Order: sequence, then structure tokens, then C-alpha cells
Amino acid sequence: MEKKIIVHPGDKAVFRNCTDMCVGTGRLDLALHDEYQKELRAVQKVCHFRHMRGHGLFSDQMGIYQERKTPQGETVVEYCFTYLDRVMDCYLENGMKPFLELGFMPEKLSSSDQVLFYWKAHTVPPRDMQAWCSLVQATLRHLSKRYGKEEVESWPCEIWNEPNLPGFWEHADKDKYLELYRATVLAVKEVLPGMKVGGPAICGGDGSQQWITDFLAYCRDRALPVDFVTRHAYMAQTPEYIGRYVYHAMGTVEGLIAEMQESRNRIDSFPEYRGIPLYITEFNTSYNPRCPIHDTNMNAAICAGLLSRLGDVAEGYSYWTFGDVFEETGIAPTPFHGGFGMMANGEIPKPTLWAFSFFAGLRGDAVYKDEHAVLVKRPDGAYEGVLWNAYAQEALELDLAVPFVGSAVVLLDRVDEDCCNPLRAWHLMGEPADLNPEQLSFLRAAGMPRQEAIAADCFEGAVRVHLTLKENAVMRLRILPAERHTDDGYNYSYYCKE
Repeated sequence: MEKKIIVHPGDKAVFRNCTDMCVGTGRLDLALHDEYQKELRAVQKVCHFRHMRGHGLFSDQMGIYQERKTPQGETVVEYCFTYLDRVMDCYLENGMKPFLELGFMPEKLSSSDQVLFYWKAHTVPPRDMQAWCSLVQATLRHLSKRYGKEEVESWPCEIWNEPNLPGFWEHADKDKYLELYRATVLAVKEVLPGMKVGGPAICGGDGSQQWITDFLAYCRDRALPVDFVTRHAYMAQTPEYIGRYVYHAMGTVEGLIAEMQESRNRIDSFPEYRGIPLYITEFNTSYNPRCPIHDTNMNAAICAGLLSRLGDVAEGYSYWTFGDVFEETGIAPTPFHGGFGMMANGEIPKPTLWAFSFFAGLRGDAVYKDEHAVLVKRPDGAYEGVLWNAYAQEALELDLAVPFVGSAVVLLDRVDEDCCNPLRAWHLMGEPADLNPEQLSFLRAAGMPRQEAIAADCFEGAVRVHLTLKENAVMRLRILPAERHTDDGYNYSYYCKE
């Protein structure tokens, strides 16, 4: 497959880049693990995400809601913020603000015994709405006291997670969710009037778009605050289960963007809410943490296409998740197990990490965008772009020309199945569950992009370069000035070839 990209002086393209806005995690108390913190530091070093969103703020693992009996037999409610402080400190120390998700229900506040996941998240309404609101308010007051009211008001706040799915909200009872939103948003605004609050955090499925319409109509009719709308986006089609793993055919980038555009249109159909932010607070290829696509170069190439387009329909989007310390279906048995993360356990970078890193660093005026490329002109006059080759069975031969005056060099960071594929190396090692130091060191190195500097052909006011993107490749491209500053007597060509 061959393609030409020609950029002319003054060309402009539509590209809103919110890649670094947010990233997801599992339940929040996992931040207490040393491996979790190591993976987070490694991801932040190259991606610099601004927010972190995760489950289980009020689940029993965080230990916030406590009840005890007095000697007189009375029940006393107490709040313990020990773990909360450690988790929030972890995020703030890594340059991230929390994107608070208010959920799930403490067991002692649960109205039934429905639970979800290996770690038994209670996904039900409260037995006492006032007790729930008191818990929310006490938590926000504590956070404000510890970190400052102005700081905590800058943290977005989402009420619950995927209430349109019966596993995440008992019977997917819309009326009960709307009542939860009403009570909770008023409780939040009473303590922190400036905090931005939204919902309904729905996931795809039959009737999911109607949830957005009904949610906004309910809030409009009761004059309830809605600062933003949230929903999730996954591309997986009908699942096929083999052993403990699940496999899917994948939808297309165009199909997912169309689904998100419908949500945007439903929001804008309300004059009261036209233009308020739509945040996609979870997105990925598969919705299952045991789908091997997450470990592959294919996942990286598909995500590159998504990152080029999600800003067309949403003000922010959050990949689910940054790392593989994640336990919805149990503790991961092997370093590669189809986990959601950009980084496998053992601090092994997956190819998807680099798709996010390349896009997160892409800043400037967009001059070109299509289904294979985004190019920007940076403030310093250099060009930078991300190129990818997804959904293809062959290499993409690409001829690129951009306006440029003077000498230039082309710097490339390649991620493809030959030069950045730790999954393949692990497979050839025999797929060991427990890595020895030699294996671990090799896999970490195998997960790094290949870096190249190539000569640029500069003539007729343009730089021209030919690139080959293999199947499922993602590439970062930079075209920089290369004025020669040779030291007296230094002769590169004496020993080396040009």
C-alpha cells in the first residue's frame, strides 16, 4: 500500500489533542502497592497525564466508612481517611489531580448483598441516602482541609460508574440512579460549590444513549447542576471465550467516533446543556481485562487512530488503564495476560504506552490529519507527527513532503512487531509465569522504541522523506533544523560513511 502526504505552506487541519487529560486505574487502594507506584512513575515519565480516575473510593478496601457499637449497644458512624490520604498523596506526588468517581457502596451502607469482581465491590444503592450523603460530604471536607478547598474544587467529580449495566448498579435501575445523582450532586455542591460534577458514566449497550437523554431531562426539570456528561467507549464486538481469556473482533475507529458523536448530539439537543464538556472517562479496545489484544502492537495502532479522532467529539478521554496492577477478575498469573494496562507487571512497556507518549507530546498547529497520520508545526518551526498503520495486512509505503528551508534531519521513534514487541519475546521464551532477572531485563529493553536519525532530502522549499510503516506500526516523526557546527578538525567521514 502506497500513500503520499504533501503539506503546503499555510495548510491547517482540525486536531484537538486531549491525550494527557486523564488515565484510568483499577480500584484506588491498589495505589498502596509498590509495583503499582513503580509502573505509575514509569508511565508518567513519558506521558505526563494530568488526572487519574479509578473505582472503589468508598469500597471497604479503602476503609473510609466505619461503624462500631458503643457499650450501650448504639451504632456510631466513624470515618477513617488513612488510606485515602496515602492514595491521594501518591497521585499528587506524580503530578496528577484525581478525577473522583463517587462509588462503590460500603458494605454496611449497602441495600442488598449484590457484589461484583474478585474484590467484591458492592454495586447497589445505599440503604440510607442521608448516610451516603454524609459520607460524601465528610470525605470532601477532609480532602479540603488536607489539600485546600481551591485545590480540591479543581478535581472533577463523577457520580458512580456504568449504572446502565446491572452488574455495576443493581437491576440497572435508572430511576434509582437518578435519585442517587440528585442527592449526591446537591451534597457535593453544599460543601464545594466550585467543584465540577457530572454523570451518568454509562457504557455502551442497548438503550445507553437514551440514558444520556433521560439523565439530562431529569436534571433540567429539577434544576440540578450538571457541569459535564460522562460515558465510556469500547470497540470490542461479540466475545469468544477460550479458557480464562476472551477474544473479539474489533469495531472501527469510525464506528466508535460515530457512537460518541451521537452522545454529543444528544447533549447539544438541550439548550441548557449545549456545549458542556463530554468526557469519555474510560476507553479501550476490549472491555475485558483478560483480552490478549491489550498486549499487542495491534492495540497500539488502533489506539493511535482513536487518539487522532477522540478530540473531535469529546473534551477529554481517559484510557482504561495505565498499568496491569488490576484485580477485577483476580490477581494476574503471568506478566502478559491481556491486562488493560500500558505497562505489564515487572515495569515492561507495552507498545500502547508509546502511542500515548507520542500523542501526549504532540503540540503545535495541526497542518495535516487523515486515517494514518497527524502532523503539527511546532512553535519553534520544526514539524512533529504520529503515523500508524492499523487494520492492514501489508506495509504502508509513505512519501511525505513538508515546507522547510535549510538543512534538516528526520528523527524517528519506531514501534512495530519487529523492533518493539515484548509480547513476542515473552512468547519465544516459552511464556514463563515467573521471570528471572535476565528475562525481565530483556523484556524491558524489548519494549522500547527503535530510534533512528535519517537524512532529509531538502529541495524546492520542502523536506521529502520516504517511510515504511509495517503492519500495526506506530511511529513518531520529527523534522528538525540541522545546521552543521563542526569542531575544528573533526571529520565524521574519516572513519564513517555518510
